[in-house]
Amino acid sequence: MDMIRRPRRLRSSQAIRDMVHEYDVGLSDLIYPVFVVEGNGVKEEIPSMPGIYHYSLDTFEIHLQEIWNSGVRAILFFGVPEHKDAVGSEAYNPEGIVQRAIRLTKEDYPEMICIADICLCEYTDHGHCGLIHDGKILNDETLELLSKAALSCAAAGADIVAPSDMMDGRIGHMRQALDDNGFGDVLIMAYSIKYASAYYGPFREAAHSAPSFGDRKTYQMDWRNKKDALVEAELDMEEGADILMVKPGLAYLDILKTIADEFPLPVCTYSVSGEYSMMKAAALNGWIDEKRVVMETMTAMKRAGAKMIITYYALDIARWLKE
Repeated sequence: MDMIRRPRRLRSSQAIRDMVHEYDVGLSDLIYPVFVVEGNGVKEEIPSMPGIYHYSLDTFEIHLQEIWNSGVRAILFFGVPEHKDAVGSEAYNPEGIVQRAIRLTKEDYPEMICIADICLCEYTDHGHCGLIHDGKILNDETLELLSKAALSCAAAGADIVAPSDMMDGRIGHMRQALDDNGFGDVLIMAYSIKYASAYYGPFREAAHSAPSFGDRKTYQMDWRNKKDALVEAELDMEEGADILMVKPGLAYLDILKTIADEFPLPVCTYSVSGEYSMMKAAALNGWIDEKRVVMETMTAMKRAGAKMIITYYALDIARWLKE
């Protein structure tokens, strides 16, 4: 009888499958995004993101204990200020909401990795990620403000700054500013590959950051393109990025794999709000097994090359991993 290969032998029991499996999602892979707001006693669910809330600092401190107890050790901070203006001044206010949230976190849990999203869109009255003149986004003039925001967050205790604006040259400008001001150890996680995606819809409600006119297609990437991703990643690496990011995650696994294969830096991916909301809505309707679908999705991102995953499901995943 001719020899017949039997791949099924490696799938014959759960114990065998566990012994030979290739990829896992672990606690150290997870980054949990939080939205902090001004005020007191605020814990307001975001309608399009069930289970995700706006927190004032007093309620966030309570939530922070839950995050720590879950085993998750990295938080990505987004701030929703009361005051917005044309230059996004609250983004670089030393007493801004994110800066205070980072200080609070470091006081309570010094070992928690604090990542500050650096952008202007949540802080400008026009909702764009850069300064505006005659309806155009000003690239070079915006860089100074982004670096100021990074410096203020670094001074508050951020371990990592994560510029998400997609202005050209911001990584090099920010790296120089951090180094020149004594923050040479602060990492830059660059939103290197950030597509102009429809998957961001729920986030704009969460961050109150929808643009008041036009869209972000002149600075975020065209989702029909792949080669642009290589250009953006190479530029960010040359300018001093420590970690590259691909955003969104689920619809861009091919891009994630390409970047992870081509570049020596660790790569993060962001499983964005639209991904979360779709899975959550289907789960709430009883249409999917939430745990299995989420874990399959996250494992796909690890398999494609992600070293870390930003996900609103981080605390759920942490709980499932303990079960």
